[in-house]
Amino acid sequence: MSDSDVNEGYENWFPWQILLCALILILCVIKCLMHIIKAKTEEPLSYNHLWIPCWRYLNPLWLLLYRAFAFLSLTHIHFYIIALDGAFSFYFYTQWTLTLVTIYFALGTILSAYGCWKFLNKSPLQNGERAEFLGRGVEEGVSTNSIVYKYKETKGSIKLQSVYAEEEFKLGAGFWGHLMQIIYQICAGAVVLTDIMFWCVIVPFLSDPDFKLNMLITSMHTLNAVFLLLDATLNNLPFPWFRLAYFVLWSCGYIIFQWVIHACGIKW
Repeated sequence: MSDSDVNEGYENWFPWQILLCALILILCVIKCLMHIIKAKTEEPLSYNHLWIPCWRYLNPLWLLLYRAFAFLSLTHIHFYIIALDGAFSFYFYTQWTLTLVTIYFALGTILSAYGCWKFLNKSPLQNGERAEFLGRGVEEGVSTNSIVYKYKETKGSIKLQSVYAEEEFKLGAGFWGHLMQIIYQICAGAVVLTDIMFWCVIVPFLSDPDFKLNMLITSMHTLNAVFLLLDATLNNLPFPWFRLAYFVLWSCGYIIFQWVIHACGIKW
């Protein structure tokens, strides 16, 4: 490396604008970490929030099937982009967002499947109750902290079995459940930021004559928001607003990634 290249590197990294940006980034990271440590959720996250829909008569199996469909669709788009552009696709914030949304639906599919399987196979349900679960759905309780399954009390035995199911499912979300909630709320900010920037800033004002919209580009900047909005409409996940700090940390991580590859001399 010549002395001119070294001097050019110093000139790129030490102007006051770069130092100001670095200071803003550091302050954002510190503020978000402090906010996450101090903040407390209004209600604890239970396992029921992860797989039971918010709609009263919607069967949890429909939420499972929807999440599986969304995961397969996003995976297809994801691998198609990687097949075309390789590792270069991960230079873009859009690809980071698409990957994270795909991971969210993968976790959602697994946890929904586990919840349905556990309810149908581990709870001491009679044939009539299982048929009600598979066919008509279940009654929703008043509090989201307790189990939302409350069957009609036609017989004393059904009442006792419902209480047993309630105690079995009144469990904490665990590591994977909290991870799913964090990813869900990172995606909420990242998807909105990505699609608004692409459709409202980049596409209308892009001057590159070689850039043309195609089905792949349109899908990756549209389906991520559509799938996530539909899931938000169906799911029962609480949304404490302080967790948007995770989205800020995610975006700061992408900025640091870009600075690192720039410092390594990678230009694109």
